[in-house]
Amino acid sequence: MSTKYKLHDPTEIYFVSFAVVGWIDVFTRALYRDILLESLSYCRKEKGLKLHAWVIMSNHVHLIISSKEGYLLPNIMRDLKKYSSFRILKEIKESITESRKEWMLYLFSKAGQQNGNNKNFQFWRQDNHPIALDPNLNMFDERINYLHNNPVEAGIVASPADYLYSSAIDYEEGKGLIEIDLLIG
Repeated sequence: MSTKYKLHDPTEIYFVSFAVVGWIDVFTRALYRDILLESLSYCRKEKGLKLHAWVIMSNHVHLIISSKEGYLLPNIMRDLKKYSSFRILKEIKESITESRKEWMLYLFSKAGQQNGNNKNFQFWRQDNHPIALDPNLNMFDERINYLHNNPVEAGIVASPADYLYSSAIDYEEGKGLIEIDLLIG
């Protein structure tokens, strides 16, 4: 088993990226982004997640996270991905307005069939690509800037704080959509 992309040390702060299978643009819909935000908030309040920065793009997510003492980050990530995928898939299946419903369910079903860990559907790719951040502030700033500039680089907004589904506003102006654990000032 590979150890390259593992959340080894529970005391570390990690930069984590994970994507929807097939890089499907699920998060173009606010409903699905909001479900993910609810899941992040729940894990923060109930599962020991420390959420330092985040951005939700159309088909992937970047987080800077750690865990409270006594909690294991791999378990938090497992629960976050499991619950959010369950809820988002449920919404897609039950939707009467989702124009991409059949196409997305077909792709999620196909991905699930190809993975022995799933029964029917697979929503998230199984990898998280965690990178342990060195405790010096420059590395934190570098990753926070990278994460917050994702929507700018994608041509969605001109300024990081203009993108609603990101913690950039927390670092620049104040309170964003969900509570976070600031790393800097």
